[in-house]
Amino acid sequence: MTSEKAPPGVDITRPSIARVYDYYLGGKDNFAVDRRAAEMALKVTPDGAEVGRACRAFLRRSVRYLAAEAGIRQFLDLGSGLPTQGNVHEIAHKVDPAARVVYVDNDPMALAHGRALLADAQTTTVAEGDLREPEKILEHPEVRRMIDFDRPVGLLLLAVLHHLHDDDDPGAIARRLTAALPSGSYLAISHFHNPGDANPEVSRRALGVEKVFNETLGTGRWRTHQEISAYFGDLELLPPGLVPLADWRPDGDEEYQHPDTYHTIVGGVARKP
Repeated sequence: MTSEKAPPGVDITRPSIARVYDYYLGGKDNFAVDRRAAEMALKVTPDGAEVGRACRAFLRRSVRYLAAEAGIRQFLDLGSGLPTQGNVHEIAHKVDPAARVVYVDNDPMALAHGRALLADAQTTTVAEGDLREPEKILEHPEVRRMIDFDRPVGLLLLAVLHHLHDDDDPGAIARRLTAALPSGSYLAISHFHNPGDANPEVSRRALGVEKVFNETLGTGRWRTHQEISAYFGDLELLPPGLVPLADWRPDGDEEYQHPDTYHTIVGGVARKP
């Protein structure tokens, strides 16, 4: 039994990926079941919270680049999770207040919080969708209302593809989504990374935490560099390529207490020619 209360439709008997990330980022929109799952993972890999912060820092840098340097004015953020400081629309609007952003998630709590936060927004919206059903996302009325697929789009698949099982065929999903984008669009990906033989000790721990994630959250894959690179398909990877997040156009804001963090998550941004 628990005395915790949640919004209608929110299941607090099972951990949620979005709420576990929220806990790692120091948020308050999580429950005991989420904290237990997060702490179990931390016993195997104590850098879990740092990985969460590294993901958010990469989001900030990649969106800033896309808005300020690549001229992108519309963003589709899939698996956006719970709202946190430094969201996509906040970063993009510092460059252009008219930039359009659509957040897509299937977590009821993430949807509820996002809609409350953006109730009066004219350029940003939240849509319910499951990454495993890309066609439904692309045809969603809110996506179609906000995103003009005749103009370049910034597609964000940040810390989300690693929550798809191999049987979900994340490569096919990435290809379908990028096929819908016009030339001049960009794809940003961050993903849990297993360095394999290049770093056997980190690889061993990656397999351990992958086991914990699947036992508690039911999902989580630490993939190889080659597997993650394939998700970009024929798109042109921008320098410095698919690299540890700290190496992607650093701005000096990332400091890791645990060296393993450097190896356990990678990211990159690519342009559709």
